[in-house]
Amino acid sequence: MTSHAQQNEVSLLNVIAPSFYDVHWDIADGIHTHYWLSGGRGSTKSSFISVEIILGIMADPLANAVVLRKVKDTLNESVKDQLIWAIESLGVADYWDMPEQKLVLTYKPTGQEIRFRGADKPKKIKSMKFAKGYTKFIWYEELDEFTSMEEVRMINQSLMRGGPKFIVFYSYNPPKSANNWVNTEKQLTRPDRLVHHSTYLTVSVEWLGQQFIIEAEHLRDTKPLAYEHEYLGTITGTGGEIFDNVQIRKISDAEIEDFYNIRRGLDFGYAIDPLSYNVMHYDRKHKRLYIYHEVYKYRMSNRELYYSHIRAENKKNEVVIADSAEPKSINELMQYGMLIRGVKKGPDSIEFGIKFLQDLEAIIIDDQRCPETAREFLTYELAKDANGNFKAGYPDKNNHSIDSVRYALNDDCMLFVESSKKPWTATPDYKPNNNKLDNDFDNFASDMSGSAWG
Repeated sequence: MTSHAQQNEVSLLNVIAPSFYDVHWDIADGIHTHYWLSGGRGSTKSSFISVEIILGIMADPLANAVVLRKVKDTLNESVKDQLIWAIESLGVADYWDMPEQKLVLTYKPTGQEIRFRGADKPKKIKSMKFAKGYTKFIWYEELDEFTSMEEVRMINQSLMRGGPKFIVFYSYNPPKSANNWVNTEKQLTRPDRLVHHSTYLTVSVEWLGQQFIIEAEHLRDTKPLAYEHEYLGTITGTGGEIFDNVQIRKISDAEIEDFYNIRRGLDFGYAIDPLSYNVMHYDRKHKRLYIYHEVYKYRMSNRELYYSHIRAENKKNEVVIADSAEPKSINELMQYGMLIRGVKKGPDSIEFGIKFLQDLEAIIIDDQRCPETAREFLTYELAKDANGNFKAGYPDKNNHSIDSVRYALNDDCMLFVESSKKPWTATPDYKPNNNKLDNDFDNFASDMSGSAWG
């Protein structure tokens, strides 16, 4: 606690909800840089962030803050008021200049500032300088209003300069769609990121007021799905998500060493579309797919692909299943000595391939090794028409890694197709012969290698 706050004998227990205690100590210990704080209404995530920024500036004479929303007009009555609340709740209002008309708060003893900016005018963000110190704190309020992670990253690159330590807050109510860029980015792993979710259920009724509870419970009883999204911050989905079985995590070198059922797929591309090459392990017994290697490049020649990437990765020269739409590229790679064959595409092959992937218990992707593959699988979603209805068929865009994975698993998909045509029910005393099943599969896959599916 800062000396001025201590003089006023304000306890943090009175301004920070219990669900944020661990986050507070994480910040105090300097463990992470990026804090992704999601939650529903009344979760007090914005209150917590405002308290941390005020405390942080008063404790560090070189610290300044920049608070951002997508649209500038929303700053004065949202984040600025929230920070003024924090100043007054901490009992340090005498030490702060809080002009009504200007989008700035100044710590009077040192001249440190909290500035407010709208991302609709990014040039003003790039040219920002402080008379003393640097931008230690950055706060993106209502993160889901921003266009993309690329937009946020560009702002961070401009602001995160000239200081030894940075703390970036991202606060938002998770969008409904699991494939929204915010929900997707949250799942990607970074060692300097802490992800935290909170709800009003961990907040004292005295803080929220009885009427808040009444409104929340009424919505819970009358419109439970809306309640889950608005008050619990649950990703309820739009109904258009294609893959709900994706898991993002690190796949260790030790795991990879134990992989035995390796599949490799290649989707050609060059100028407009990227080339995508993926390596994966298919655990047939547990219906799990592990994707741990990718090449995802624009304007890459077949020669560079083979000599700079595939030859080093595929040391045993095991077969690669490629898009048969480019026989010239396949032939070129064969001339280099690569073992490769194309898949023959037939009617409904895309649909069957995607259904096979959907039927898996889990598609596990290492996003550090395969960032583009993770992005594609997490964001692949049915398209909508002008009336907001879902279109038939699967979109043929942003699916290059998905296609290469389908090609790699073409033989496995055919077994899935055949088994779906022969429904049966096991008798109570049925005991599968796993060894026989594996042998049957291997024989079947061999027979189907020239099938008309791809």
